[in-house]
Amino acid sequence: MTTAQYGALTVEPYGDSAVMVTIPHADQAIRRAGIVAFRDRFLAHRPHGVLDVVSGLESLLIEFDPLRTAFQHVEYAARLVARWAPSPADGPARSRQVRTFAIPVVFDDDTGPDLVSVAEELGLAATDVVEAIARSTFTICLLGAAMAPMMDGLKVPRPVRRRAEPRTDVAPGAVMIAGTNAIIQPFPGPTGWRVVGRTPHTIVDISRPDPVSFGTGDVVRFVPVTRDEAEALGEGFLLPTEVAA
Repeated sequence: MTTAQYGALTVEPYGDSAVMVTIPHADQAIRRAGIVAFRDRFLAHRPHGVLDVVSGLESLLIEFDPLRTAFQHVEYAARLVARWAPSPADGPARSRQVRTFAIPVVFDDDTGPDLVSVAEELGLAATDVVEAIARSTFTICLLGAAMAPMMDGLKVPRPVRRRAEPRTDVAPGAVMIAGTNAIIQPFPGPTGWRVVGRTPHTIVDISRPDPVSFGTGDVVRFVPVTRDEAEALGEGFLLPTEVAA
């Protein structure tokens, strides 16, 4: 079965019960915005037999039941959706409002054990790295393991390398960076990302009907705070600071 290219999309089989969709464009921002736009439109017109869609930073995995449909049918549905979907350059067509989150973060040696090494790698002072993170506007690209928000938009001189040796136990709320991306640790666990700070907020609460308040396309800004300010804020559930159409 050969790869089929429909305009701005590449659609190819991924095993016997899934389809992988990507956008072959030289601009990373257009690839990422385009796949979100396609995903939103595809979910709004989900064809028969499709079980789930799994978002990547620049790809979409469409899983289907091979007893109810076939690759050719899902491929054809993707072709139709691609005709209706906005241009990747237009960004995602939102089925919900975009939310903005101003997330308080403590940046120090205890909460950010990799902050100094990141600064040394970039040839900056640790305070400059904190300022760069605070100046950056992040967009949530996908929800990763345990619903962790993975974001793009870090403005530093060059991409940040991952740790050569992963940490085995990182606390929830840890703010971490790698490449030009950032992510927040929702639960205790291992990571190869560079830990640069920690937010006091709870970002995932499985006891709530909606365990998270954020989604793909939402905007995040990190706001440096002191330990005293973080303690005063408490560990409340993360809520948006602004909701825009």
